[in-house]
Amino acid sequence: MIFQVLQIVKEEVNSYFEDTTVALGNIANASTGDGEDDEDSDVILSLLNIDEEPTLKNIPNYSIEGNTVSYKNPKVNVNLYVIFSANNQLYVESLKSISKVIEFFQGKNVFTHVNSNFNRDDADMQEIGNFKFITELYTPSFEQLSYIWGILGGKQYPSVIYKIRLLEIERDVTTVQGAIITEIGATLNKI
Repeated sequence: MIFQVLQIVKEEVNSYFEDTTVALGNIANASTGDGEDDEDSDVILSLLNIDEEPTLKNIPNYSIEGNTVSYKNPKVNVNLYVIFSANNQLYVESLKSISKVIEFFQGKNVFTHVNSNFNRDDADMQEIGNFKFITELYTPSFEQLSYIWGILGGKQYPSVIYKIRLLEIERDVTTVQGAIITEIGATLNKI
């Protein structure tokens, strides 16, 4: 699901841009170049981090069909932190690209299977069903930003970080099945 979400975001942002290309890749491997491959695109979308949403961790996961209850392990709800980095030889063009990314997400921050345009014929996108995720601007402190770029190789590009909230990841495996409790059979005794 992580790849599919990033692919959807990439395609949506690409459709907003007129003359700039957004590629899904690792900014740590990028070099300012002539645009011959994905790593030399104008803007590179990279995954920075994944964290579990702690507030939804203990929600039971079960389904009832007829008189049968099927229990599954709880869904894993994650947040993704992604960075859009402008990789253009001209610094001014890089700043314009980052501004366009921010403009795009200001206009559209909720993505669903209904309002998102993506290549549904792609083999990797065939199994994607109903989805909803929300993007929000994430602003790290200067210290955190220094750590981020240190991990990514030290060379800092004009960039913006977004948090993509609440992706549900679930494997379709039933752990236990049982019957629905329809009555309680007990007797009360007076003491």
